[in-house]
Amino acid sequence: MKGRSVALAAGAGIAAVGNRALGRGGGELPPGLPGDQDHYRWRGMDVSYAALGDPEDPPIVLFHDVGVVGTSREFVGVAETLAEDHRVYAPDMPGYGRSDRPPLTYSASIYEAFVGDFLADVPASDDSPAVVAVGLAGSYAALAAPGADVEQLVLVTPVADTGSQSVGRRALLRSPVLGTAIYNGLTSGGGLRSGAVGARFYGAPPAEFLEYCWTAAHQPGARYAPASYLGGHLDPGIEVEAALADVEADVTLLWGRESTDPSLESGRDLAAATDARLVVVDYAKRLPHLEHPAETLAALELGLVPPTV
Repeated sequence: MKGRSVALAAGAGIAAVGNRALGRGGGELPPGLPGDQDHYRWRGMDVSYAALGDPEDPPIVLFHDVGVVGTSREFVGVAETLAEDHRVYAPDMPGYGRSDRPPLTYSASIYEAFVGDFLADVPASDDSPAVVAVGLAGSYAALAAPGADVEQLVLVTPVADTGSQSVGRRALLRSPVLGTAIYNGLTSGGGLRSGAVGARFYGAPPAEFLEYCWTAAHQPGARYAPASYLGGHLDPGIEVEAALADVEADVTLLWGRESTDPSLESGRDLAAATDARLVVVDYAKRLPHLEHPAETLAALELGLVPPTV
């Protein structure tokens, strides 16, 4: 027993040393997108967002996916072009990117409330906003849309179930030594390239995007929201089809043909069940707007009926 205790202590010591070495490397995170940089004060947090385009133009709000890492940088290929005809708002979700990252027990209800409040408070226009939301943020946006008077809703490979929920797994990932070591492994250069970021691309992730994600993942407090994600606590507890039941806005689903989680077949089923348009982008997985911005922009052209596949 004594030898086992010594081994555990030694392992914890090695992990602590590794955590300190990896934790020093983040540095200041630059804005994910160009444009005006501002903060939305929400529940005691400063939520960072970029605003691009003429404030008099119709508003469109872009919500990035949440996961091991997530930032508004996802929209770097489309934001400036959208801003030619729209006022674009793109926040970093609470706990991610340049937004505050307090050690909260993050949950789906927090993000559902944030999306609804942001849509109600931030777009400086009397026009109803259009919304583009990715992954889990797609289900949050679908739930918030009826109360936010959303004009058009574009969901990019939306998901509502990322796996089993585990309080123990979340607690482990929040733990100061072992949890930090696990998180540092997941967000190392190799971990992001082969897992948290790379798995969402059909091709190789751009080096610049990987570098930005690495820096974002190594900001103070960056592991708390991902701990809830990996513990299954950011799932809204309602299927996307059910979340869309009360949505009166025009709905478009944007899917990468090579996406496996969620699969294209599930996208077709969702489109059929909700009478939504389905736009499929070839040679893409979970992030078609980043891999193929031109095709995505065609699908996002407000007022233009995109082709259904």
